[in-house]
Amino acid sequence: MRKENKQNLRRLKQVLLSGFIAVAMLGLLGYVTYGRNVPLLDTKGLIANQERDLILLTFGLGLVVVIPVFILLFTVAWRYRAGNTKARYDPEMSGHRGLEALWWGIPGVIILILGIITVISSHALDPYKPINSSVKPVKIQVVSLSWRWLFIYPEEGIATINYLTIPKNTPIDFTITSDAPMNSFWIPALAGQVYAMSGMSTQLHLMASRTGTFSGSSANMSGEGFASMRFRVSSINENDYKTWASNTRASKETSLLTDSTYENIAMPSRDSVARTFLLMDSGLYNKIIMKNMSTNNSNGKSVNASGMAM
Repeated sequence: MRKENKQNLRRLKQVLLSGFIAVAMLGLLGYVTYGRNVPLLDTKGLIANQERDLILLTFGLGLVVVIPVFILLFTVAWRYRAGNTKARYDPEMSGHRGLEALWWGIPGVIILILGIITVISSHALDPYKPINSSVKPVKIQVVSLSWRWLFIYPEEGIATINYLTIPKNTPIDFTITSDAPMNSFWIPALAGQVYAMSGMSTQLHLMASRTGTFSGSSANMSGEGFASMRFRVSSINENDYKTWASNTRASKETSLLTDSTYENIAMPSRDSVARTFLLMDSGLYNKIIMKNMSTNNSNGKSVNASGMAM
């Protein structure tokens, strides 16, 4: 009898310890995230809002299975513990058709729902899919360097490093490449990540729904300067954007982005200073792609927005 009491006490301690650890982990998570901005959930863009809703929906559907499983786990473990001699032994329950249909049917329905959601959202949130809007989109070419970002505004004739300025409620059409190891372009508050690869051109479409300053970063390890490869995104009113672009072009203090200047800024550097340039070569983005293509494709042809030779 004394031996059984010790075993029951040990099991009770294990259950209490497991419960304490679970509560402590939840408390730590709450403490770390309390009052902090989580861009993935505190979204500020048309695409990111839909991605956030998709994350919450799939998380909620997962809880429909997870929560009952954990409740049953502790209920069964407590009810059928060694010390409970009153628990009724019912081996026929293992073949109960009603229960079998319940614990196989509900997860099956949830998986079916998730499959339908995945198909629909994969097409609706395709990063290559342009945003339907009456407002003319702003085209921006993105180049991943070691270890900073170059943004080219071909229609504005300007370029920036380590910062990005976009108008609010205006579709932004990004074409993205790399002149360094493969990377990933990510603005969590506005859209998901898209890879930047040398010799290729990927696309991303997004639109900021409000003004503000957001954080952008590299989401793919690319060397020793990866951790500090961040940039600032400023969403401003359309008139303010036009004024910014006009003043940048008119300023005599704005540096010129020539071929030689680009070769210098393309060198590996952890310089995080925001810089602005006048774009002297509108074909710079194409040149960057072509120089990283294989010899079979380096025939001097231009590259369209999707990275295909023309």
